[in-house]
Amino acid sequence: MLLINSAFWNLPIINALHQFLRTLPDFSEPGKNGTMRPLATTTKRKTPLTVFRRTLVLLLGTFSLIPAYAQEASVERGRVLFTAECSRCHVPVEFDARLRARWVGRSGEDLYQQIRSTMPAETPGSLRNDQYYDLTAFILQSGNVTIEGGEIAVSDFATLSINPGVAVAINDDAGNQPWTHINGTEKSLRYAPLDQINADNVADLEIAWSLDTGPFGPRPETLSVTTPLVINGTLYATAGATRNVIALDAASGQLLWMWRPEDGERFNDAARKGSGKGLAYYNGGGQEVIFTITPGYYLVALDAHTGDPVPTFGARGFVDLRQGLRLGPGRDDLDIGISFPPLVIDDVIVAGAAHVVGMRPVSASNVKGDVRGFDARTGELLWTFKTIPEPGQLGYETWLNNSASYTGNAGSWAPASGDVERGVVYIPVESATGDRYAADRPGNNLFASSTVALDYKTGEMKWYFQTTHHDIWDWDTPSAPLVVDLPNGTPAVVQTLKQSHLFLFDPETGEPLFPVEERPVPKSDTPGEVTAPTQPFPLKPAPYDRQGFQEDDLVDFTPAILARAQEIASNYRFSELYTPPSLYQHSVDGTLGTLHLPSSTGGSNWEGSAYDPETGIIYIPSRTDTSVLSLVHEPEASTVEYIQGGGRTPSIEGIPLVKPPYGRITAIDLTSGEHVWQIVNGDTPEAIKTHPLLEGVDLPPTGKPTRSGLVLTKSLLFFGEGPGGSPVLHAVDKATGTTVVEIGLPASVTGQPITFMLDGKQYLVMAVSDFRSPARLVALTLP
Repeated sequence: MLLINSAFWNLPIINALHQFLRTLPDFSEPGKNGTMRPLATTTKRKTPLTVFRRTLVLLLGTFSLIPAYAQEASVERGRVLFTAECSRCHVPVEFDARLRARWVGRSGEDLYQQIRSTMPAETPGSLRNDQYYDLTAFILQSGNVTIEGGEIAVSDFATLSINPGVAVAINDDAGNQPWTHINGTEKSLRYAPLDQINADNVADLEIAWSLDTGPFGPRPETLSVTTPLVINGTLYATAGATRNVIALDAASGQLLWMWRPEDGERFNDAARKGSGKGLAYYNGGGQEVIFTITPGYYLVALDAHTGDPVPTFGARGFVDLRQGLRLGPGRDDLDIGISFPPLVIDDVIVAGAAHVVGMRPVSASNVKGDVRGFDARTGELLWTFKTIPEPGQLGYETWLNNSASYTGNAGSWAPASGDVERGVVYIPVESATGDRYAADRPGNNLFASSTVALDYKTGEMKWYFQTTHHDIWDWDTPSAPLVVDLPNGTPAVVQTLKQSHLFLFDPETGEPLFPVEERPVPKSDTPGEVTAPTQPFPLKPAPYDRQGFQEDDLVDFTPAILARAQEIASNYRFSELYTPPSLYQHSVDGTLGTLHLPSSTGGSNWEGSAYDPETGIIYIPSRTDTSVLSLVHEPEASTVEYIQGGGRTPSIEGIPLVKPPYGRITAIDLTSGEHVWQIVNGDTPEAIKTHPLLEGVDLPPTGKPTRSGLVLTKSLLFFGEGPGGSPVLHAVDKATGTTVVEIGLPASVTGQPITFMLDGKQYLVMAVSDFRSPARLVALTLP
C-alpha cells in the first residue's frame, strides 16, 4: 500500500495532508448556483466520499502522532511560531522561572507533551507535532536550557533533562532584547547579555536620537532621574515635573503618545514630586499595560499602545493609594507618596511608599508606609504587609512604650525585586520616623531598615534581616535586592547599603551566606536617646567605601590645607561606624556635632549595583561625602525633642574636609567575597583642579562625590557620573576596570543607563541633565 511505502513515510507530508483534509467540508450535494454545499448542513447521511475522507483523516491523524525521530527541532522556527501563536499571552522572559519552578529534572519530551496538550490556549493540539517540537525547543532555550546550534533531534527530547543554566534576560524575538523592568528584569541585575557594542567599536558610538523633555510640563524639568523601559520596539519613560508618561519609537525617538496626570491639590501636597524614577510593564493575556504612580499617589494603569487609562482597572484606570492607610494620630496632613514605580510580578502589583525626608520631622507621629499587593488585572487590593507591626504580630515587641501605635514612615521607597521561581518579592524597607533622634520609638524597631521577603501572592512574610537596629543615621535600605545565582550554583539575595556594607542572604531562609557579627557600638549621650547596643557587621565582603571619620581621614593635599582641616575638625567629634549624632554646641565639650562617613545618601544609594551572572562579580557605585550629625532643640519646628540642625558640613574654601577618592566603583567577587578592583568614578572636579590653594599641586583623579548609575553587558561596564558630574558616559573593561573610552554627551548622566537590542541593533539610552536647560533622553548606537 501507498501508506506504508518508505518513500511516503514522511511525517511532514502526512501532517500537511492531514491538516489540508481537515479543512475540507463534506461536499456531497449540489447547492444553489451550481455550488456544492456541505453534507453536514443538509443531512446526516454519509456518502462514500465522506466516509473515505473522514477515514483518511483519522488514519493520517493517527500516523501524525508518531514521533518523527529523524527530524530536527529548530529554535528559530519555534521563535516564529511562538510570535504568531503564543506572544499575545506569553513573553519568552517568563520561561526561566517557569522551568525552574516546575520542570527541573524532567525531560524535554514531558515538556513537549504538556505544551502539545495545552497550547494554544483556545485550540490545544491544533498544531503539527513538528511545530510543537520547534516550539518546545524555543521555550527550552528561552528558559536558559542550552540548545546547541539552535537545533535538536526529536529523539533527544526524551533524554534531555531540564536544568536551566545561568539565568539572564533573553531575546523576545530574533535581534531583539528588551529592558522590561527598571533594573532590567524583576531580579534587578542591571545586566544584558549583549556585545554588539564592545571594546573594539564602543568609541564609534554616536547619538541616534535625543528627546528634549522641556515640552512636558507644566514647566521644564532641569534634572531627570528616569529609567526608561523598552518592550516590543517602544520606549516608555516619565518626563516633566508632574510625571507625564511618554511612549517613543525606540529606534527613532519619535513620540507615539503622552499621558498627563492631573493630581490637582494633591500634587501641591505631594511628598515626592518630579518625573520620578520610572515605570512598570505588565502583559496580562495579551493586554499590555504600563503602570505609574503619580506624585499625588494614584496607581494608574495605561494601555501600552495608546496611553489611555485601562477602564477595567480600579476606577476607570485609577487606584487611590491614599485609601486604607494607617494614619498618624494628631496629624492633619498626609505625608506620603513615592517616586519609584511599583514592581509587577506575575499578576500582582507590589506598591511601596515614601515620605518627606525625616531629618526634621514635625512630630514623632506619621502615616505608616505599608507595602501593598494589588491584582494587576482589576486593581483589587490583595494584601497589606505592615512594616510596623500591630499588637500580636511578630516584631511588635521591638517597639517599646506603645511606640508602634503612632510612629510612621518605614516605607519601601526603593525598587523591589522578585523571584518567580520561589514566589517571593524582596522588599527594601526604610527607617522609621525621625532620621536623627528616636527616643520616641525605643527598641530595635522591626521591620524598619530591613530586607524583607514576602510571598507575593499573599503578602505572608517568609523572612527578614534588619541591617540597622534602631536607625538614627537615615541608613534605610536604599536599593533593590539582587536575585542571583553564583557561578558555583549557589542562589543568593544581595543587599547593598548606604553604610557601604554588602549582605548576601540565602533566598529561602534569609540566613547570611557569609558570617555576620553583632558588634558593640558607641552609645548616645543625647538626653532620652537609647541606642541599640550592637549592630550587624558582615565579615565578608569588606566595606566598599569608607566608614567612620577619624583624624587620618582629613584632607592633606598640602601641609597648609591639612592644618586648616585639623583646625576645623577640632570643633567636631570624630566617629566610627554607628557613632550616634550629638548635640550642636554641646554643653560638655562645646562641639558642633559629629563628623561621619558615609552620609545619609551613601555610600551607595538607590542606584544599586550591577551583577554579572557569568563571573559572579558585582559592581557597586559609591560616594565618600562627609556629613555632620548634629541635633538641636527647636520646639517651634517640631514636637520631637531633638531634630537635625546646626550648620552645614564644613570645607576648606570648597575643598572637602575628607581625603579623596570622592566617588568610586568597586568590583567584588560574590563567590569568594573578595574585592577584585576599585576605580574612581571620573576625573577630579574642575573646582578642585583649579582651586587657588592647589596651584602647582599635581593631583591624581579624585573621582566625584556624585552617584553613578551602571549598566553591564557581556564585555563592558558603562557608568555615568550622576547629577553634577561631567557630561560623559564611561565604558570600562569589566574584568579589570581599565577605561576603554569616555563618550561625550550633551549633559551628565543623571538617570540609570539601559541597553537593549532592536531589529539587530544595540542601543544605550539614558537621561542627561545639566540643571540649567531641560533634561534630555539620549540614545546611542553604532553608525
